[in-house]
Amino acid sequence: MNQQKPPWHFLLLLILAGESVFIIPFVLARVFRPTVLNVFNLDNVQLGICFSVYGIVALLSYLFGGPLADKYPPRKLIAVALWMTALGGLVYATFPSYSILKILYGYWGFTTIFLFWAPMIKATRVWGGSSSQGKAFGFLDGGRGLVGALFGAMGVFIFSLFIASEVSEATIVESKAAFRYVILVSSGIVSIVGLVVWFFMKLDRDLEKEIILDKITLSQVKEVLKLPSVRLLMVIILCAYVGYKITDVFSLYAQDVMLYNQVQSAQVGTFLLFIRPVVGVIIGILADRSQTTLWLFIGFVVSIIGALLFATGIISDSSTALFFISTLIIATGVYAARSLYFAVMERGQIPLLLTGTAVGLISIVGYTPDIFAGPAMGYLLDKSPGAQGHQHVFLMLIFFSLIGAIAAWIYHRLYGKKKKH
Repeated sequence: MNQQKPPWHFLLLLILAGESVFIIPFVLARVFRPTVLNVFNLDNVQLGICFSVYGIVALLSYLFGGPLADKYPPRKLIAVALWMTALGGLVYATFPSYSILKILYGYWGFTTIFLFWAPMIKATRVWGGSSSQGKAFGFLDGGRGLVGALFGAMGVFIFSLFIASEVSEATIVESKAAFRYVILVSSGIVSIVGLVVWFFMKLDRDLEKEIILDKITLSQVKEVLKLPSVRLLMVIILCAYVGYKITDVFSLYAQDVMLYNQVQSAQVGTFLLFIRPVVGVIIGILADRSQTTLWLFIGFVVSIIGALLFATGIISDSSTALFFISTLIIATGVYAARSLYFAVMERGQIPLLLTGTAVGLISIVGYTPDIFAGPAMGYLLDKSPGAQGHQHVFLMLIFFSLIGAIAAWIYHRLYGKKKKH
């Protein structure tokens, strides 16, 4: 591209939108998992099935939404996705039945992916140009982590503000009332972010024309599918995303094994969210100065080390320091891999014009953990309540991280030493 890359505020808006759209369906459930199970009267398997419904709808949305990102500018697609997602938050705040909740998660599978996911990834790649892909995607994921952390901290503050009694003694009615405020405030902010994106996330007209195709042909889709980098990224992202989904259980681990109350366990979830921006920024800068593909491999190795500490069962309610150190190790590995898996697209010789289509195809396989990870974790946790169930979840993390490390190493051997183009 000969045109000047988009300004910094373009990336900042991508970061803000990139996490805001997932706040209501996922971040609140991650930070407040024990509370969500309580106020919606769910067990771990039922919540996992809600995530699976989301994943099934998202799968189709990846397929058809990918090419859409190659035909239309990102600004309008992203803004509409934010507004539609916030609308679902109003339904969520009524604490609907389990049946309605599954439909709602299906709706969010459409709103957060079809109009949003591929445009965000493509716009980030455009911002990074040919020399700053690690920085672009590292800042995107790290920044999204910071936005999520701020939402999480705000949510914990609002929740504790509206709990009159001791948190451990809060009734279901009190918990519902407090969590309703958390949902409604979050929905309002997501709507406002949509407005800001609509009016301010604009690309230079010449640059916009350069990254958009009038028509996507079947031969172009086949061309993308033939690329070894695309097939490897399907495996890499699937394994890295399982790791990311497993970070959802840390707040529950804090309650079940460390014996924390609802607010304390939510604070553990928020602690995780604050790690993500630090890892994203550092790994993005390091990757651009060395080899992006090598750091992707290292991320998986670090995840395995942290998961081994949990899987051995040595972390109990009396080992607080070890709990936080092990959590930090896993989070570092998981967030490093997550920050970089799309940053290696440039090295993998995936054409910029077909980024949306490539992202759609990669995501069909890469994000299948949205379908199976939730029920799998729920099954392991409910079958063996307490510490043992959590150990089984971390064995699952070791298995997928090992496969991811192998795929990342192959990618590094194929593309790591090639010059960026």
